[in-house]
Parts: sequence; structure tokens; C-alpha cells
Amino acid sequence: MTDRTESGHSVRKSSRLYGWMTNREGRFRAFATSVVLLLCSAIAGYLIGRDLAYRPLADATQLIQQLQPENQKLKTAALDQNARLVALQTKLASVQSALDAIMPSENTYRINPNQSMIVAGGHLTIGLIGLPTNESITININGKPQSAATGDVIRIAPDASTACQVGVQSFDMFKAVLTASCAAVKSR
Repeated sequence: MTDRTESGHSVRKSSRLYGWMTNREGRFRAFATSVVLLLCSAIAGYLIGRDLAYRPLADATQLIQQLQPENQKLKTAALDQNARLVALQTKLASVQSALDAIMPSENTYRINPNQSMIVAGGHLTIGLIGLPTNESITININGKPQSAATGDVIRIAPDASTACQVGVQSFDMFKAVLTASCAAVKSR
């Protein structure tokens, strides 16, 4: 019951598969089976693809949820540090101004009315005579009264080898801020 084809292969005409594929009902079953297999493959592929795509998203969401408390702690710590920094800066400014009041900048002196002090390495004795007026103050420099306004510089030579200058930085009703310095004069 075998037939020979032109190429020499034998084909069995009575095989079940051949019979199943050649009749109309068999072709329908083969088509329906193919469609069902294709649909099952598509559904399985969709489910596997969805699971593969969902897994990184779920992992990222879980990681975000784990990191949120730590992020909140870090934000709170940063705010606390900023508050402490502001408090320390305020304290530093207060201490610096208190230090400046006690120890003014080099060669800068704060003199109250009717007060005198020895300055510029002992070369000058300066004092504020009376209360300052709106436009000027009266400064006693080594026993000689001088009238000066803000920004004025008074040059004094206590001896032939020393040249000094006294500058008025500012003044108000309660104090005068003066600069005083001396330098040795080079002989010719």
C-alpha cells in the first residue's frame, strides 16, 4: 500500500494523519487546534511579559518605601543642623561684637566723653573733651585741644624722630572712635 513519488520517496496513503488532514473535518480540527495553541501561547506570553515588567516596578516601589523613613530622618537632621548653624552664627556675631567692644581693632580706640588714654605705643595721650556736637568733637592730643569732624586726620610730631596721626572714624553723643598710630621718621 505504498506509492512511489517521482523523487523516489514512499508515501503511505492510508496513514491516519494523511486522512485526518485531507478530509474537511480534519482540516477544521487542525485549524481549531492551531488557533487554541496560538491563543494559549499569546496568553502565556502576555502573562510572562507582564510579570517580567511588573517585577522591577515592584522592586523599585519596595525600595522607595524602605528609603522614605531614612530620607525623612536625613531631612530632619539637615533642618536641625541648619537651625544650630544659625544659632551659632548669631552667638558668634554677639561674641565678636562684645570682643570688639573690649578689644577694638589694632590702633582703633573708643573714647567716652571726658576720658583720656595713652595710645600709639605711649607716644600720644588722647582724650575727648566734653560731649560731641552734631558736627565735630574736641580732642585733647598731648595737652593740645583740636577740633575735628568724621574723616579728619590730625598729624602730630611729639618729637623730631616720630610722626603720629590721629583719625576720627565716627562719633556720637556717647563715644568717639579714633585711630592713632605713630611711625619713626627716617633721618636724612
